[in-house]
Formats: sequence, C-alpha cells, structure tokens
Amino acid sequence: METQNTERKKRIFSGVQPSGTITLGNYLGAIRNWVALQDEYDCAFAMMDMHSITVRQTPAELRKRTLELLALYIACGIDPEKCILFIQSQNSAHAELSWVLNCFTYMGELNRMTQFKDKSAKHADNINAGLFTYPVLMAADILLYQADLVPVGKDQMQHIEICRDIAQRFNAVYGNVFTIPEGLLVKSGAKIMSLQEPTKKMSKSDENPKAFISMMDDFNVIAKKIKSAVTDSEGVIEYRPDDENKAGVNNLLSIMAVMTDSTPEKVAALYEGQGYGTLKGAVAEAVVEGIRPIRAEYDRIIKDKAYLQGIYRQGAETAHRIADRTLKKVYKKVGFVID
Repeated sequence: METQNTERKKRIFSGVQPSGTITLGNYLGAIRNWVALQDEYDCAFAMMDMHSITVRQTPAELRKRTLELLALYIACGIDPEKCILFIQSQNSAHAELSWVLNCFTYMGELNRMTQFKDKSAKHADNINAGLFTYPVLMAADILLYQADLVPVGKDQMQHIEICRDIAQRFNAVYGNVFTIPEGLLVKSGAKIMSLQEPTKKMSKSDENPKAFISMMDDFNVIAKKIKSAVTDSEGVIEYRPDDENKAGVNNLLSIMAVMTDSTPEKVAALYEGQGYGTLKGAVAEAVVEGIRPIRAEYDRIIKDKAYLQGIYRQGAETAHRIADRTLKKVYKKVGFVID
C-alpha cells in the first residue's frame, strides 16, 4: 500500500457517501472503475460518512450503511490487500485540515459551487454551514493523502478545481506542501442518467424510486425499472449523445455498453431496426447478470462482522499514518506549536 516517496506509484483518492442506497450509477461511474485502477496506482478509498451529515441522518442507519458500503466495495472487487479502505470519520485529520483550509478559501469561491445551490434548493429547511463548506472538507480529504489523481465524472470537476485552487494558494504562501491533484475522467460510464428523467444524473436521493437502480434491489425490481425507463416516440435505436430527445435511449445504450465492455455505438448497431422493448429487455438482463455475482459476494461478506472490523481498523491505522505527516507539516507551516 504505502511506499517510499522516491519511487512510489501515483496515489489515487476517492470515496462514496453512505447516505443512502448505492446506485448502479455509483457502481458504473465510480466503484467499477476503481477496481481497474488498483494495480496501477496506490489507492485510498473511503466511506465518506462526514460528508453525509450535511443532510440529517438516522444514526443507526448511517452506521449500518457505512459497513454495507465497505462490504460492497470489497464485493465489487476492491482488494483490501492492495488498497487503503477506511471510514472518513475515524481519521480526525480530515476535520482538522478542513479548518485550516477554510482559512484559505474565499466566500466567493464557495458561493459559485453548483452543488451548494442544488442541495439548498432540495433542503431549504436545513441550509447549514457544512453544506456551504463541503468542498473544503473534500479538498482536505484529497490533500491529506497527497493524492495525484481523483477519479471523477464531469459534473464533479468543479470540486477538483476548487481543491487545486486552495492547494496552490497554500503552497504559494508556505512552499511545496501539497501535491496538486488532477481529476481523472473515466472514459466510459462516467455519468449514468435517471431512468425517468434521462437529462438528469441517476441519484440515490431521487424521490422517484423508478428513476434509479439500487445495487441492493431485487433482481425482478431491477428488470422492471429498466423496462419502464423513459425513451422517446421516435422508435429508432441510435446513439446520438448531443440530441437531448434521445437522452433515454442514449442512457440505455451507455448502461449496456459498460455492462458488456462495449461502446454505445456498437450496442446501437447490434440492435438497429429492433424495438425499444427488445433493447430494454437486453439491458435488464445484462444489468441483472452483472450484479448477480457482486450480490452473492456481498451477502457472504456482510455476515462476517469481524472481517469487516479488521479491514476498517487496519485502513484507519494506515490512513492516519499518511495523513498525520501532512497535517503536522501544515500545522508547522501555519505556526502551531508541535511537540
């Protein structure tokens, strides 16, 4: 996992919030791609429970979902022997660095963040300061581990940009303290869309359960959701990514492409001249068969509490050791007394 700086692999950091069900979009757009990265890079993947509480959570449920997410990471193929797997809140350095970085972040930068605007609209009764400073905590998450790369979808690049700005601002004052991270855009499956509103990203917070596929959904439910996905009245199976009217069909072709290691164009050619019903049936089968072995492995892992506890404790220890070096350097630079 951790190697000497002189010859270390490039480090990747990423994570998912355990604030609800993990969707097919989370799997195809993030977790599945991490599996492909773990041999080439030094990877740290977290359960981002601190980010989850910007929205009110039921404590017992949050704890339960955090462990379920860890089990799902492993079931999807993330190897704890190759990667650092840890729970964000078990490393206090995230909160500590976040405070320092708050003092190097401008209000105007945070005001421009689209996620704050979107979440404020959805949670008008709970527009808290944590929601506003969320990108600073995210910057701390990344910078603590001197991450070189952060796998993201296009819609998350704004967070990488503000993280880079904060790091460069700090480095300009105190020297080369932080590695300046870059966003690693995944080539396929980076953005899986809602099944009911295909111009919007698939989201676990969607009020319409038919709009997203949970990795924990019953297989019959998954098939039913895909078969009821919104398409269009044109009736033509063709991949036209710049045509908003084809957003539903484009989404189905993209899902099928990622599940079968193909491209949307090739999938469209395969089903050319056939009806949407045939395409939906094929997509449903591909998704169910793709998820089936993951679910079997998840069901086995989630029962082994001692195994999961061993993984997150070891992960916390390793994560703390790496993060502590960065935090001590930061504290010394800003003038805090360090024993």
